[in-house]
Amino acid sequence: MTQHWQELLPIDRYVVAANGLLHDYDRKVLTFLYQPLIGAGCISLYMTLWAELEENRLWSESHSHHSLMNFMDMNLKAIYENRLKLEGIGLLRAYLKKDEDKRAFIYELQPPLTPEQFLSDGMLNIYLYRKIGKSQYARVKRFFSEKTIDHSEFTQVTKEFQDVFSSGHPSVLAYDAETRSDTSISEAERFIGRGDGNSIKTEPVDFNFDLLLAGIHENLITKSAFTLQVREAVSNLAFLYGIDALQMKNIVISAITENNEIDVEELRKSARDWYQFEHQDHLPSLIDRTQPPIFQTAKQEPETQEERLVYYFENTSPLQFLRDKSGGAEPSKADIKIIEDVMFQQKLNPGVVNVLIDNVLQKTDMKLTKNYVEKIASHWARKNIKTVKDAMDLAKMEHRQYAEWAETKKTAAKQTTSKKKPIRTEVIPEWFDGDDKTGTTKPNKKTDNQDHKKQEIEAMLKKLRPHEVEEHGEN
Repeated sequence: MTQHWQELLPIDRYVVAANGLLHDYDRKVLTFLYQPLIGAGCISLYMTLWAELEENRLWSESHSHHSLMNFMDMNLKAIYENRLKLEGIGLLRAYLKKDEDKRAFIYELQPPLTPEQFLSDGMLNIYLYRKIGKSQYARVKRFFSEKTIDHSEFTQVTKEFQDVFSSGHPSVLAYDAETRSDTSISEAERFIGRGDGNSIKTEPVDFNFDLLLAGIHENLITKSAFTLQVREAVSNLAFLYGIDALQMKNIVISAITENNEIDVEELRKSARDWYQFEHQDHLPSLIDRTQPPIFQTAKQEPETQEERLVYYFENTSPLQFLRDKSGGAEPSKADIKIIEDVMFQQKLNPGVVNVLIDNVLQKTDMKLTKNYVEKIASHWARKNIKTVKDAMDLAKMEHRQYAEWAETKKTAAKQTTSKKKPIRTEVIPEWFDGDDKTGTTKPNKKTDNQDHKKQEIEAMLKKLRPHEVEEHGEN
């Protein structure tokens, strides 16, 4: 994966442009529709860039990224990652110009979709529904909708142009070369107006359009029916619901109209019905996603065992990883909810979550404990862990602390009265460096009495932040 400092430096210059005028109403759309999906950091970056435009219309002055870091109180890596999210969701286009050892960017802000476009997108609305829940989604729909006016009892009395205005003498409307020159605009200029919002466009590398077209007989529907809009819809639906070309064939056939065209709305409905039938009425969630390409570091052809493991973590969804850890059995709803909550609340990437699951299962006798998972997840979120490699490195470095957390929970739960000295065990995954390569339980040679262990735990707690100490006390 390319590091952010290879793509962006504080001294790099940028100017902000806008694809048409942005309106005050757009702020509400960004806050209530886009923010739940991309986070407050992305919206803050968008608003900051927008603020640079308001005095200068469609173009801003040139600034360095260092000044942007100061205004936002945000490091360059966070700015770069938030910029990529804005690009991915269609709110920003970035242009680069290289001049010897200097780089200059144009950040062109794109207007957000209208509420109607967003809430009927077929992809963005599903993600939003999954993220904020049924009741909040209904609230958002009420906020951006209004009752229609019933015109049935009224008669339209609007006058037409010719009923109000009279035609002038033909010489008044003469369109000669001079008039054409005075009323036209040069190619180097453009009128200030309103651009169109950009919906998400995905191109799943594993979707085969040729196979889809080959599976549909031309007597049933022609290739010309697959317009650009239809292709984009098929591509988005394949990404959202994980539909391959053979499965998509039947969905497309069900959306064919009597005019031998493909109804995009019917296509979306059929895809949604197919997914809910296959997954017991559940809508797609983050737990089915894999590590985003931008945060992947594994080689396409891994050589060492660690590289193969990183590749596996990055190309396996947390849901599939849970299945693999249980020998193919479906994980419980409670386990799935724990992982989904972590991904939604802590915003950890899927590959990072796989490392977390592996680490926790090894330390807790193959059990997922909600408080323990959330404690490590919040720790990794504060550390801004984005890649599998970073997660594995941090887990190796902090494994003794995590073992203490797990051991403390066991001690608090059992409250044993035995006078025997407890034997402290530390279980570590296979990818940890150390003597225990098999991941089996190995007792420590050093045994401590309960008083010593209590002192050790108290010392560890003093190193944590105050709110973590309170969480530990509650557990």
